[in-house]
Amino acid sequence: MAEYQLIIIGGGLSGIAAGIRAARFGRKTLILEQHTLPGGLNSYYTRQGHLLETGLHAMTNCAGPGDKHAPLNRLFRQLHLSRKQFQLQEQIGSEIRFCGQSLVFTNDPAVLEDDIARAFPASIDRFRRLKQLIALYDPFAPSPWRSTRQFLADHLRDSRLADMLLLPLMVYGNAEEHDMDLAQFVIMFRAVFEEGFFRPSGTMREFLAQLVRQYLEYGGELRYRAPAAEIVVRGGRVQGVRLESGETLSAEAVLSTAGIPETIRLSGWDADVERYSGRMSFMETISFLPQTLATGLSRDRTIIFYHHQPTLSYRRPDSLLDTSWGVICFPENFAGQPPAELMQIRVTNPASHPRWKALAPAAYGPMKQQWTGASVLASEEIIGNYHQSIVYQDSFTPLTIERFTRKAQGAVYGSAIKIRDGLTPWPNLFIAGTDQGYLGIVGAMLSGITVVNRHLLQ
Repeated sequence: MAEYQLIIIGGGLSGIAAGIRAARFGRKTLILEQHTLPGGLNSYYTRQGHLLETGLHAMTNCAGPGDKHAPLNRLFRQLHLSRKQFQLQEQIGSEIRFCGQSLVFTNDPAVLEDDIARAFPASIDRFRRLKQLIALYDPFAPSPWRSTRQFLADHLRDSRLADMLLLPLMVYGNAEEHDMDLAQFVIMFRAVFEEGFFRPSGTMREFLAQLVRQYLEYGGELRYRAPAAEIVVRGGRVQGVRLESGETLSAEAVLSTAGIPETIRLSGWDADVERYSGRMSFMETISFLPQTLATGLSRDRTIIFYHHQPTLSYRRPDSLLDTSWGVICFPENFAGQPPAELMQIRVTNPASHPRWKALAPAAYGPMKQQWTGASVLASEEIIGNYHQSIVYQDSFTPLTIERFTRKAQGAVYGSAIKIRDGLTPWPNLFIAGTDQGYLGIVGAMLSGITVVNRHLLQ
């Protein structure tokens, strides 16, 4: 008899959500996490007494408790968590700055519509018709890949407005370069522009602790510092997982949230790793400053998406970092968020994993320092000077992401090729997480739940 009915590789949000769902229905479940903390891409760490969060700057799909059909509330029902105990702090407001033009949006869709009417008066009627088409589109129905750029060109007929709408949606969940699948665009449009950004009360540490506690209360097991070395396959079925320590654990089924390339490597899957390796990765710099600077710098914005080039260039850069576009986030700028002792600024820019990987070990530190400074200087063009006042600062590169998450090439959104049904060549090995095609924090968790519901609870 197998030791476990289900082993989950990866203690990120999709893995924890899958674990809660399986354990809730009596499946003997084990989550294996290579790190010392849960969360995967969306986790936290401490340096010199400072708590730093990683991953997305905010959660999408904001919804009130009464909206029973909203993805967020559907997620909580599946996890059997009390929605009333989950306090939301909505964004104050975010902005898209694109080559001299600006659009503001909040969790009220009318704000974006009104701002498009101001900035693009000739396009507002076409934008309203576009929203009607998006409302009618079923992104979960099986369909071939369809170009979002062509869809927007056909219906908006304004390339600048199309680029401005695409920028935050691509940054928040697109594994492809240059274009994105229309179904993914529809999902992200609803998540960002119609439902909006929020964060749970407190920090990611408290949110993860709540999820882990729910999993353990259902009888699930969680092992940290337990990296998988092999998914053991015999006789056409997965038998279990061998750890890097040499220990082998047997299981009736295995669910991998480590991404398709890593799952290929672990299982001996006869597939091209490079074909499934994503290209979009990022470098992030987090700076702590005195609260006295908060009013002057933040300008009542939660997130600023900026792009200096005249046309959208969503692609892996040719250099180590591209500071011509990126994201500036103020983590304290959510409604009801109490001010911390120090304010934070998180600056995220696209980065090239191969370029960082090619650096000699002695060159890595100096180059990281150099590009951290370049990223800060680029953000100062948007929000004003602050580098002289930095109290503490840290940054991480695509190599850091790859090391702590096993996401091949540090690809935050995984492979451009998704396995939407979660199936692999073996009947009892499944994929969940970004490479299944559900993105964002809410999406990642729904991914784990969906795979468990569809394949393990039947």
